Amino acid sequence: MRRALRYLLMVSATTVGVLLFLLAVASGDTQLFDSYYSWVLGANIAVGVGLLAVVLFLLARLYSRYRRGRFGSRLMARMVLMFAVMGIVPGIVIYLVSVQFVSRSIESWFNVKVESALESGLNLGRAALESSLRDLRLKAAGVSEELADMSDSLIAARLPKIIERNQLQEAIVVNSSGKLVASTNTKLTRLLPELPTPSMLARAHSSEGFGVIDGMPGADKDGLMPEQIRLRVIVPIRSDGSLFKLRGDARYLLLVQPVPEKLSVNAEALRVAYSEYQERSLARTGLRKFFLVTLTLVLLLAIFAAMVSAFLLASDFAQPLLLLAEGTKAVAQGNLSPRPIMATPDELGTLTQSFNIMTMQLSDAREAVERNRRALEDAKAYLESVLANMSAGVIVFDEQWQLVTFNASAERILRLELKPLLGTAMSLIPALSAFRDPVMRSFSRLNAQAAADRSGGDAQHWQQQIEIPRERGSNYSDSTDITLLARGSHLPVGAGRGYIIVFDDITDVISGQRSIAWAEVARRLAHEIKNPLTPIQLSAERLHMKLQPKLVGDDVALLERGTNTIVNQVVAMQQMVDNFRDYAKTPPPLLQALDLNALISEILELYSGMEISDAIQPVLQPNLPIILGDATQMRQVVHNLLQNAQDAVADIRRSGREPAIHIVTEAFDYPDAGGQPRTAVRLTVSDNGPGFDPALIKRAFEPYVTSKPKGTGLGLPVVKKIIDEHGGRIEVQNRKDGPGAKVLILLMKLAKYSV
Repeated sequence: MRRALRYLLMVSATTVGVLLFLLAVASGDTQLFDSYYSWVLGANIAVGVGLLAVVLFLLARLYSRYRRGRFGSRLMARMVLMFAVMGIVPGIVIYLVSVQFVSRSIESWFNVKVESALESGLNLGRAALESSLRDLRLKAAGVSEELADMSDSLIAARLPKIIERNQLQEAIVVNSSGKLVASTNTKLTRLLPELPTPSMLARAHSSEGFGVIDGMPGADKDGLMPEQIRLRVIVPIRSDGSLFKLRGDARYLLLVQPVPEKLSVNAEALRVAYSEYQERSLARTGLRKFFLVTLTLVLLLAIFAAMVSAFLLASDFAQPLLLLAEGTKAVAQGNLSPRPIMATPDELGTLTQSFNIMTMQLSDAREAVERNRRALEDAKAYLESVLANMSAGVIVFDEQWQLVTFNASAERILRLELKPLLGTAMSLIPALSAFRDPVMRSFSRLNAQAAADRSGGDAQHWQQQIEIPRERGSNYSDSTDITLLARGSHLPVGAGRGYIIVFDDITDVISGQRSIAWAEVARRLAHEIKNPLTPIQLSAERLHMKLQPKLVGDDVALLERGTNTIVNQVVAMQQMVDNFRDYAKTPPPLLQALDLNALISEILELYSGMEISDAIQPVLQPNLPIILGDATQMRQVVHNLLQNAQDAVADIRRSGREPAIHIVTEAFDYPDAGGQPRTAVRLTVSDNGPGFDPALIKRAFEPYVTSKPKGTGLGLPVVKKIIDEHGGRIEVQNRKDGPGAKVLILLMKLAKYSV
């Protein structure tokens, strides 16, 4: 559309230029004005109407685009208005000035002074010609007097000399009938003389003579035939001395004398000018209208052409801006493909090229950012994978001690769901109260150390062992207190400085170390105690055997009591030594498929008939999963637990209560390290005795820790060691539904699969 409009404007401009030129030529030539002016004017009007139609079409199209809110329509409207005003206002000013100038100029052409001057010039020319005509009349009168008494033949003979003497050009003598008597011509301008007409002769006969000014064609220097002014005088030739009495054969003298050439040319030019002036003076109103119509048409054509040019220029300016706007919108939507380039050498073309260069750079930058983002995502995924698979827990806090991130091991070790607590300050998390105080103290010492040592030193991190107590009777499989080995350091978080804490659960490590230490102590005690027991027992028996026959009465009874005491204590010490040996050198378990319910039922058969058998209340879940375990060691575990429960309820009847021992088996679901639910078997042995001493419950699995007067404190440690070697967990707690103790054992190795 824009290209077609451009071609149309070029063709219209060419056509208008040609038509205006023809109109100007026609206005300067009367014949062209009369012949072609109306056609040229009509053609110009037709072109103007065409341009007006184009302008109206473009205005309607612009208005439609403006109402639809198309981009660039407002800018195009402003530019069209500006360009139109720039073309119309100067055109109107020039038009008004031209109209005034033409009107005044035309009026000045026909000024009264000019007309008077032309008339005075004509009068002056006439007076000069009249003066020449009077002179010629005087000469004619003189010549006629000389020829008065001459015969026709004599006149013909003397006439040339007389003409030459009087410096006349042509003379003719005719009679009253108009016949030629004599003629002479000094310049021989024609072959035959021009005879006077009868009317001329009649006028000459009725008066003293007849004189007239006329013209005859003559050749000038350039060979042209301009009009030449001549003087013609006819006078009668008097013959008998009387003035007006003429004979019937009266004769007449005709003198023809041209006026001077310069006077003739000037007179003719003055006559022509005066004639044209009179013609223009009569047509000056039409001439004024003609010039006004021409100027108005030129103005309209210029205005229409300016408006069409304004549309083209506005389109040329708006098109690159439209491309840039579309490109900007595409860039905002993420499309960085190159835009079409305006192949123009001006700044707009440079701008579109620069925009494409910018989009290419943005595309390259986005690709680089995308590569970096993918690399960061890969690194983040790798780091998250590493953190997720780390056995150590990781927690990150920001500068205000608000939880930023963590890994799964942190939830597993702390046994706390941290995801709902993201963004929560650590001081507002009650479950981390035991964790918060030592961590903050450690960071405070680290900051103080870093402030004291400006060079940096080793104040980069801290390490501390932290114990976190756990509530008993929770839904976890193990609710014992945990011991953490925590390490902390500063970490950039966002625009500030945060804190990172890495910790490991070393509860099992410490427990294992204690078990190993106690096992070594037990082994050494068993070795040191067992060696003197046999000699002591043998010595006591020998003394009893040697001295009994020699003693009588009370001495024999004293000897009997002493030797029996020694032997019984040695036996008790041997039993204790055996317990030490069993704790120190528990053989590794032989894991086989084991029905825990059947094993417990078999053990309970051994307690049938005993006084305590009525207090034992088994609750065994049917279809219990088969575990992997050592039957001998698991039998020892059940025996030890039942023996502890029996000892706990031994004196309960004295308080008026009936003893009760519950042994319960059930399938138990617990979360594994990845948070997935797994199935295990839980064994619970509880009683309604006095329960564990709160001061000793944390050390219940340490050897020699017991509240029983005759206990060795090795029962629960042996049980824990066996359960640990079976890959299980054990927990002791006091019952919440009444007095008594509870031991919970979780066996996670099943016959179908192993955890």
